[in-house]
Amino acid sequence: MVENPRGQFVTIEGCEGVGKSTNIAFIAESLKKADIPYILTREPGGTPLAEDIRNLFLSPRSERVAENTELLLVFAARAQHIAEVIEPALAAGTWVVCDRFTDATFAYQGGGRGISAAKIASLEQWVQDDLRPDFTLLLDAPIAIGMDRVSKRGELDRMEREHQQFFENVRNSYLEMAAQHGDRYRVIDASQNLCDVQKALSAIISEMLSHANR
Repeated sequence: MVENPRGQFVTIEGCEGVGKSTNIAFIAESLKKADIPYILTREPGGTPLAEDIRNLFLSPRSERVAENTELLLVFAARAQHIAEVIEPALAAGTWVVCDRFTDATFAYQGGGRGISAAKIASLEQWVQDDLRPDFTLLLDAPIAIGMDRVSKRGELDRMEREHQQFFENVRNSYLEMAAQHGDRYRVIDASQNLCDVQKALSAIISEMLSHANR
C-alpha cells in the first residue's frame, strides 16, 4: 500500500484589515476545484483548548498583559494546535491552510512588542521541531488602509486596539521576513481591488500545486 505524500503547509499572514478571511475562502475554493484535500484553521486557535487560549489572548481587559505572557499564550495554543490538528493532517496527505502561524509571533510579539527574535526562535524550535510552512502568503497593505477597514467591523479586540506605530512595526517585520525567506514567501498587494488580489493568488496557487506534484 502506497502512503499518501505529506500535505503542504500553507500559512496566510498579514496585518489587520488586509482581507485574509475573504482570500482564504478563495484559496479553499481553488484547492477544492483542484481536488486537493485540505483543512482551514487559524492561530491562535484551531482546537477547543487552543480556542479558549485565543479568547484569553484577544479579550480586552483592564489588566496589562505582559509581553512574555502574550508570547507564552501563543505558543501554548500552537503546541496544542500542532499536536491535534496540523501534524495529523499533514501526515495524512491533507493540505493545511492556516490563518497566521509563527511568523505572526515574530511580527507581533517581536516587531510589535520588542521581544527578541532569539527568544521567539527558541520557543519555535522547542514547540515545532522541524515543522515550518511550505509556503507563506503575505497579504500586505498600508496600515492606514487596513485599520480603516477594521474600524468598520464593530468592536475591536485587544490587539486591534493597538496604536498605529505598533502596526507599522508589525508590517515592517513581515516585510523583512519576506525579504529573508523568499523561497517560501509570496507577497500580494492587498491594497488592490479584490479581483486583482485574487488574480495574483491564482498564479501563486498554480505554483504551489506545481511544487506539490514534483
